[in-house]
Amino acid sequence: NEEQRTQLAEQVEAGPIPAAHGVVRWRLVDLAQWVWDEFGLSVARHTLSRELRALGYRKLSARPRHRGQKPDDIAVFKKTSPTAWQRSGRRSRAARP
Repeated sequence: NEEQRTQLAEQVEAGPIPAAHGVVRWRLVDLAQWVWDEFGLSVARHTLSRELRALGYRKLSARPRHRGQKPDDIAVFKKTSPTAWQRSGRRSRAARP
């Protein structure tokens, strides 16, 4: 019901407490276990995913970073493109090699 959805959204926003919930970030299986503990409802991961999506949440995954990566190295290796493409000038057939 709507009250349970509100409590689920509050729990997602608050995040897990590692000592109490045993996890450092919420996964669908962890939230399904929380729903079972809190309300006594068995919810499939797919159903829980659909409910969270309806509440406006999206699955996010962090881009992996190497543990030895230095912040300054990112700027050094970043590829840059010209802001506007320009057509090269036309050359005559005689000027071509």
